[in-house]
Amino acid sequence: MRPISLVLLLPVVLPACGNYNPLPAASIENKTDTVSLYALHGTPVSSPSAYSLQFVSAVRPDQSASFDFLFDIDSTGRPVLLTTGALKLGRASGIRLTTTPFDSIKIAATGGYVLDSAVVVDTNSVAFLHSVPITCIFSNASFVYYAKLRVVAIDTTSTANGRRIDLIILTDQNCGYRGLELGLPKR
Repeated sequence: MRPISLVLLLPVVLPACGNYNPLPAASIENKTDTVSLYALHGTPVSSPSAYSLQFVSAVRPDQSASFDFLFDIDSTGRPVLLTTGALKLGRASGIRLTTTPFDSIKIAATGGYVLDSAVVVDTNSVAFLHSVPITCIFSNASFVYYAKLRVVAIDTTSTANGRRIDLIILTDQNCGYRGLELGLPKR
């Protein structure tokens, strides 16, 4: 007599294709920040030239190892934003110019970011940003912070208050989230 094999099939529950999200529920509301950055060269060292998406603040690059981009004026007089990769600082943050109006941007782009060169900007330029990779509290995985910015004004003169860029920035501080609307972002 042959032995009988019995196979028991149990249902396997898998998340539905578009519903799986390893991120915890968002807990920090998105809001805009107006900030002035001063050219790295030709302005007092006490003036902030860089911006940290993680800490949502203007910083001096000589006092903070944590920033994602900085403002300067290139050798031809053009205002530029430089990522950490363009500054040869290792792990690269990114900038991506867009023609989409600032207020129409609802979610960050996932690709096409400039990682290793200067990005020339002008008044009313709009850009997506992403931070250097960050290990989030909820995971050992690396994620980035996403943001959008609009250049409000640029002053390239060499007066005491000059060589400055004024920006409006909205950063999604929920690590790994890409939502760029005011309020609590959706998954």
